[in-house]
Amino acid sequence: MTIPAYKNPALPVAERIEDLLSRMTLEEKAGQLNQWYNLGPDQYEQVRSGEIGSGLLANSSTAGNNRQERVFAKGINEIQKIAVTESRLGIPLIFGRDVIHGYRTVAPIPLGMAATWSPELIEAANTIAAKEARADGIHWGFSPMLDIARDPRWGRVAEGFGEDPFLVGQLAAGAVRGFQGNDTDAIPQQFPADRIVACAKHFVGYSAAEGGRDYNTTEITLHTLHNIYLPPFKAAIQSGCATVMSAFHDIGGIPLSAHRYLLGDVLKEQWGFAGFIVSDWGAVGELINHGVAADDSHAAELACNAGVDMDMSTMVYLKNLPDLVRAGKVSEARLNDAVGRVLRIKFAVGLFENPYADPDASQAVHLLPESLATIRQLAANSMVLLKNNGVLPLSSDAITLCLSGPLADQRQALFGCWTPDGQEEEVTTLKEAIAGRLGPETRLHYCELTDDAIKLARASDVLILAIGESAGRSGEDNCTTTIELPAGQEALVEAARCMEIPIVVVVFGGRPLNLTRVTDWADAVLFAWHPGITGGLGVADILFGDVNPSGRLPITFPRSTGQIPLYYNHPPTGRPMVANSRRHSRYVDSLDSPLFPFGFGLSYTTFEYGNLRTSPASEVPEISVTVEVTNTGNRAGTTVAQCYVRDSVASVARPVRELKGFERVHLQAGETKTILFRLGPEALSYLDDNGNEVLEPGRFQVWVGGDSNAGLGTEFEITSDGSID
Repeated sequence: MTIPAYKNPALPVAERIEDLLSRMTLEEKAGQLNQWYNLGPDQYEQVRSGEIGSGLLANSSTAGNNRQERVFAKGINEIQKIAVTESRLGIPLIFGRDVIHGYRTVAPIPLGMAATWSPELIEAANTIAAKEARADGIHWGFSPMLDIARDPRWGRVAEGFGEDPFLVGQLAAGAVRGFQGNDTDAIPQQFPADRIVACAKHFVGYSAAEGGRDYNTTEITLHTLHNIYLPPFKAAIQSGCATVMSAFHDIGGIPLSAHRYLLGDVLKEQWGFAGFIVSDWGAVGELINHGVAADDSHAAELACNAGVDMDMSTMVYLKNLPDLVRAGKVSEARLNDAVGRVLRIKFAVGLFENPYADPDASQAVHLLPESLATIRQLAANSMVLLKNNGVLPLSSDAITLCLSGPLADQRQALFGCWTPDGQEEEVTTLKEAIAGRLGPETRLHYCELTDDAIKLARASDVLILAIGESAGRSGEDNCTTTIELPAGQEALVEAARCMEIPIVVVVFGGRPLNLTRVTDWADAVLFAWHPGITGGLGVADILFGDVNPSGRLPITFPRSTGQIPLYYNHPPTGRPMVANSRRHSRYVDSLDSPLFPFGFGLSYTTFEYGNLRTSPASEVPEISVTVEVTNTGNRAGTTVAQCYVRDSVASVARPVRELKGFERVHLQAGETKTILFRLGPEALSYLDDNGNEVLEPGRFQVWVGGDSNAGLGTEFEITSDGSID
């Protein structure tokens, strides 16, 4: 008996896909584009008839999962067996899940990971997450989120990498490599057996939602779209990201799930994206709510023709695409293109040859000591020291500490949002971490700041206050009207001032918070984000000086909610802000500057930048920028050297500064290193409204330093023939 070509692993994938498409009915093709959630016995017949192509594991009880028994793989295999052995063509399902910042070994929230400014650490964290998820039978994770965030009221700011397109793009590449195990900058022909498919989301501009309200409308110019919001996605695609998720919102009245220009023209045609596009949850059906589709059939027509390949959780593709093709409203070529894209990824994941998961595999990869060590390192390197008058680092010898605050002994708050597979009891709290560090002696007083506790606190050498946001105050559908601390916390810090001992404030949070008064009152402030399963240990590593702080802000921290939106790479305007002057872009009731600028972060040592030079590089036009970085303190430490550029005169107003390079630099006390940044055409150009690169001759400014306010700068000129002067 001759096996069908699509079942022959020796044949090229393109040939296998072509053969399979030739055998499929319209209904079976529509089924491949239908993703349904929490598959169970109610869906067995649909799986058997080929009406479901993907399973979405949407909650912790999915597929028979018990948080104690961890039997994901068993439930997945049960459903997969029906698809493979009982459906007509035996096409396996691809199972997806929200693997956002770790899986069982929960890492810091993505905004915290971004504060490391380390694509390598993010790659390492996502490698761990991928291996743990794949061991549970999961093939596909809905991450990384690449939305540029300029409004910290938006809850999902926690889920992304911050406000800068260059930084987000570099971190996106690291995230994709970690998830997929890419050895080239292309979608893998064959995924490693221990990795999962990445998904760049939410395409595109979702974070520009009005008022910081999730799912809300946006207004984004083509110039801003091409220069700010699209570049991180392009970076992910160029790194081989295999899937993209279209967003909920509309831009200029066109919902993204029906946006043919962005999905079809830009993503698939201009960028050559060869993977598939999945809608966000219910977004295709929601075209009716947007008022652009009359009914489900119309919604399916608009979305499929725009470029959405897979419909998440509405079944409007399944129910309507066959008839739409028969009526000529959707071409069969477009339907085949969508199905072929999905099948290509299924072949690449190896599902046709190895559709089942090992139910015992998770025991060998979950919570490995080396994984916990990596995530602990990541957590410590993500934390940003915002203030220190010398009280830190603490000595663990003969010191008595008082620990208090609402988050001092909390576990879930350290997890942060989107941790469906982490187990709260496995988190080390700050209290446990400090107690473990101080040893068996009773030198840690844990208390609430009541009148009865004042004497106990005053009997201590240092008071540590753990404040901030709970895990449920950020993330999807958790937006706020203000970035103030939760009620009572600022008053807690103010009251602590009366105790006449040094105060160290540790802030856990999923977004920039107004810490203006806290930084005035405290002796030291450490922003720890929601740092994950080893977060308490990571904080202790910083407080006691085992790790010298190296985290740098990936997003601007405003002084108040009223400054929002506030971001460093803004246009200059016709009346740039001048200190102590009216009739300029300024406030009359506040300083205009942020509380902490993009890229900011302190260390237990100090760094000095000098001898900044520019010179033509080997390629034209390309410029080499060199700078000397010196550790001027008395202990080893790591800084993040940041290179910013401004096009002084262009056909369109260019930002006052743009990040175009960065490097983590570790230096011993007194050591100096020369750092090189290469700025090629992509770094010196901008994109026009069609996404074309525009490089104009003229003067450019360049700065290098420790944050976006870097003062060390120089100039160079690109001449009309492309040479550097």
